[in-house]
Amino acid sequence: MKKIMFYCQYLAGMGHLVRSTEIIRSLVKDFEVCLINGGQLVPGFKFPQDSQVVYLPAVWEDGNELKPVDSSLTIEEVKESRKQKILTTLEEFQPDCIITECFPFSKHKLKFELVPMLKQARSSEQEITIICSLRDLIMTQPMSEEARTRRQQKVCKLINRYYDLVFFHGDSNLLRLEDSFPSVDNLNCEVYYTGYVAPASKDNLLPHTTKDIIGLNQSEPTIVASVGGGRHGYPLLEAVIAASPILKASLPHKIHCFAGPFMTESEFQKLQQAAAERDNVIVRRFTPRLTEYMEKADLSVSLGGYNTVMNILKTKVRSLLLPSLNEHQSDEQSIRAEKLAGSGILDLLRRDDLEPSILAEKIISSLKKEVPQNSFELNGAKATSLRLKELLHSKVTV
Repeated sequence: MKKIMFYCQYLAGMGHLVRSTEIIRSLVKDFEVCLINGGQLVPGFKFPQDSQVVYLPAVWEDGNELKPVDSSLTIEEVKESRKQKILTTLEEFQPDCIITECFPFSKHKLKFELVPMLKQARSSEQEITIICSLRDLIMTQPMSEEARTRRQQKVCKLINRYYDLVFFHGDSNLLRLEDSFPSVDNLNCEVYYTGYVAPASKDNLLPHTTKDIIGLNQSEPTIVASVGGGRHGYPLLEAVIAASPILKASLPHKIHCFAGPFMTESEFQKLQQAAAERDNVIVRRFTPRLTEYMEKADLSVSLGGYNTVMNILKTKVRSLLLPSLNEHQSDEQSIRAEKLAGSGILDLLRRDDLEPSILAEKIISSLKKEVPQNSFELNGAKATSLRLKELLHSKVTV
């Protein structure tokens, strides 16, 4: 069985982790997979049983700065430890293929560990196929046109020196790589469109918790409010809870709010205190069953990360989407959301819409609309696995 080493780093939310795990869930059917996980642990999150997971000392991004999750360590100590652990894993695991999630199109702050890994892989006597796993849009930070051109030149140089293939996890009918990376013609390797990576079957999840059994079997109409990892989601959930009395009076629903594992404890407690005064609101940190809540819901109110949008497309739930208020994520989320809103698949929220009466009006209006339909390709994880089987000539195992 061929071996794949899959590097994943999530710095703000947990979208990269969720997408990577969905891909790995398809890969383990035919490959031996080792996930290199560089992000903060998510309580209750399940990795595919047949995968190996190597945990690096976790880092996250505060503003524009990398910081260790373990504050007793310096960032330089963590960097050196991470680099050595990756190189050791590469030597011991002996992969036939390495997949880096997003790099080198983004995550350049991780070059200190990724470039040494790529160099070691390319100098190995063993032939190692190197692939980039890329979502449908590249995160763009504000910069001059000259700086953007230099960044794209660096990306092309790294791709052309080390990489054999780019998996683009999107549907070309909505977005193409050149939409956010105009230098695509300067890449010397194949760019393969897999379709979107939507959530997998419920059978792969942890058993239902008591809270989920109760929440998913309630008979009342429901609204689901979610903010991904949660680091930038407090304003949206605060506004939803503030709007809940208006909704109860005019169009009653039970509102399930999921704050995310990375929301600060102080913000989470504020939400819980506010919800304690509302009998139509439930606030929780996290559920691995978010897709099931969306399937049941009459409306989803959420931030606009990749995986949340995949949940929306798969469940075809009515949706109000707020592109992230984090300046480092807003461009990516706004572009995708505006494209989908233009197709009538969801409705957009803006910062000014978070005033309770305005938000309540938006929610009531969305609840009265027809359930949206779409025909986007959502089997990106399976397509990724099939292309890798072709590329690596792996034997299919039953």
